[in-house]
Amino acid sequence: MIGDRWGVSDSEISRAYPCDHFVASPALEAWRGVHVDAPAEAVWLWVAQVRVAPYSYDWIDNLGRRSPRELVGLPEPRVGERFTTAGGRELGRIVSVAPGEQLTGTIMGAFMSYVLVPRGHDTTRLLLKVVMRTSRWAAPWLSVGDLVMARRQLLNLKELAERHQGKAPN
Repeated sequence: MIGDRWGVSDSEISRAYPCDHFVASPALEAWRGVHVDAPAEAVWLWVAQVRVAPYSYDWIDNLGRRSPRELVGLPEPRVGERFTTAGGRELGRIVSVAPGEQLTGTIMGAFMSYVLVPRGHDTTRLLLKVVMRTSRWAAPWLSVGDLVMARRQLLNLKELAERHQGKAPN
């Protein structure tokens, strides 16, 4: 499918993701990944902070509000809590979490898993998989739209984790 892969290897596509348990026979499956020059602990703090802002194109999905560029000191995420906040509205819910390893949420019928894969002490692969039941004709359009937004989000999380590693939350 067009737009279903960005920055991921064949082995990263073939691995199991927590979101796979929530959608049987998805019409949409999309994988995204980025290499982060920061330890998984630093990356995790930013992934967990997706609960307060989308971290993609703020002018589109956050009504022009800038996603925080400093850690806000959130407690660890828990199943049942909101998944994200966009444009001042709480959206979705967390359906699975393993602190420091993965965060899986659902929003607007899609399920997505952010998975951290440590590579040595100071680098991490940040992987994202999105699955959704939708019509076969809509899936390619949704995949391309997600690619644009998810790519920006992962690159922003990468930049923030690399810049702020080792700094305590406010």
